[in-house]
Amino acid sequence: MKKGDIVEGKIERVTFPNKGHLRADDRDVIVKNTIPWQNVRARINKKKAGRLEAQLLEVIEHSPLEKRPPLCRNFPPCGGCLYQTMEYADQLKLKENEIRDLLAPAITLNPPAANERGILQEPSDCSCGADGIFEGILPSPDESGYRNKMEYAFGNAVKDGPLTLGLHRKNSTYDILTADDCILVHPDFNAIVKCVLDFFRERGIPHFHKVTHEGWLRHLLVRRAAKTGEILVDLVTTSQDLPDGETENEVLCAFSKRLQELVLEGSIVGILHTVNDSVADVIRNDRTDLLYGRDYFFEQLLGLSFRITPFSFFQTNTRGAEVLYRTAIDFLGDVSGKTVFDLYTGTGTIAQVLAPVAKKVVGVEIVEEAVGAARENAAANGLTNCSFIAGDVLKVLDDLTEKPDVIVLDPPRDGIHPKALPKIIAYGVDRIVYISCKPTSLARDLEVFREGGYRIERIRCVDLFVNTQHTEVVTLLQKNSGL
Repeated sequence: MKKGDIVEGKIERVTFPNKGHLRADDRDVIVKNTIPWQNVRARINKKKAGRLEAQLLEVIEHSPLEKRPPLCRNFPPCGGCLYQTMEYADQLKLKENEIRDLLAPAITLNPPAANERGILQEPSDCSCGADGIFEGILPSPDESGYRNKMEYAFGNAVKDGPLTLGLHRKNSTYDILTADDCILVHPDFNAIVKCVLDFFRERGIPHFHKVTHEGWLRHLLVRRAAKTGEILVDLVTTSQDLPDGETENEVLCAFSKRLQELVLEGSIVGILHTVNDSVADVIRNDRTDLLYGRDYFFEQLLGLSFRITPFSFFQTNTRGAEVLYRTAIDFLGDVSGKTVFDLYTGTGTIAQVLAPVAKKVVGVEIVEEAVGAARENAAANGLTNCSFIAGDVLKVLDDLTEKPDVIVLDPPRDGIHPKALPKIIAYGVDRIVYISCKPTSLARDLEVFREGGYRIERIRCVDLFVNTQHTEVVTLLQKNSGL
C-alpha cells in the first residue's frame, strides 16, 4: 500500500488517543476519529517505518455502540465530541479500557476484551488487575454543559462565505463552524455566541484572514463559573483599522452594550477587549482593555473561593475537578504535619485544598499571572501556609533549599521535562501523586519513575471530558522500601 490508496474495513480496536485499527492487505492501518466496530473508508496519508495511517473519509456502517442520534448539528464535521452518539456508560467503558491497555506495560495488566457482539465487557469490579492497581474510571457529575471555558474563532465555513463564530471543522485549518448549540457548554455560552455573531454580521466587520493577515475579528473567549454563574467575555481582535463608517471605540461601546442587554441565567460581570497582532492562530495577549465590569470572576471549588482572570488556568470542568482533586487527596493520604510540593500548580487549586491539613504547601508554576492569582486566592481563603513560586520547575528545583515530604505533580499535556524528572526523584519522598491530562505522557514518565525506585501503587481515571476521547488519570507512586 502507498499514500493515496483507499482502504475499507472494520475498526477492530481503538487505542489511546483515539487511534482506530483496521486490517487491510494483512496490514494494520490506524484511522483516527473512529469508534470500535465501525465499517469505514479511509485514505492512506502517512507511511513511515512500516506504519500506516489513514484519514477517515466515510463511515459505511455504524458501530453497535452508536445507540443515540447526534446531539448537535455540527456532528460529525466539528469532531470535538466524537463519542456523542454513544451512551455515557459505553463511553466510560471505552475510555477505561483504552487507558488500561495503554498503561498495561507499566502495571502488568492484561488488555481489555470485547465480546462477539461488539459490546465492551464490564470490568469485573473497580479494582482491575491482579494487584488491584487499576481502579477503573469515575464519571463526570455532569454529562453536558460542563465546560466553563471556550475559545471561539471568527471565520467562515466556506471560502468567501458569511461570517461564522465557533470551532474549526475537523481536519481543516481554515473552515469555522458556528457553534451556537454546543452540548459541552451551558446555554449561556450559546446565547452569547449568537448575540456576538449577529452583532458583527450586521456591521459587516471582517475576520482576520490567515493567508492575507488582514481583518479585525479573531477570537471570542467566554468563561462561566459553574457554581456562581459569573461570566467573563473577552473579544480578541487585531489592531488594524476598521472599515469606513465606525471607529473602534464606537464598535466596542456598542458591542459591550449589546452583551449587557442579553437575558442569561448567569450574569456577565466583565467584558474585555484583547489585542493580538500575532500571525499565529492562538489567543495571545498584546494588550487587554476593560470595557465593562471587572477583569475576573469568582468560582467555588471544594469549599474554597477562586478569583479567575481571562487567561489563568482552571480546570475546564468545575464539578469534575472536585472529583479529580478528591481522588488526588485520597491517594496522597494523611499529610498532616508534612510539607507538600505542588509542582505545576497552575492557580494553586490543589495546593489550597491541601493547605488546611498540611504543615506547608509550596507551589511552583511557570505562568506568572497564574502565580499571582494563586497568591491572591490563598490570601482570600485565609491560608497562611501556602507559598507560590513563579518559574520553570526544571530551574526552580535547583534553588529550593526546603525538602518536601510528599509531592503532587500536575504537568501540562507534554508531561514532565525529562531533565526535571531526576530532580524530582532525587528528593526520595515516600509518595508522589501524578495527575495527568495526557495519558501517553504519563506512560512515558512512569517508566522513568520505576527506574528511579518507585512502584505504581494505584491508578484511577477521572472523566472530565464527556463525549470526547480525553480523560484525566491520577497515579500514586510509592518509594520502594530500602531505596
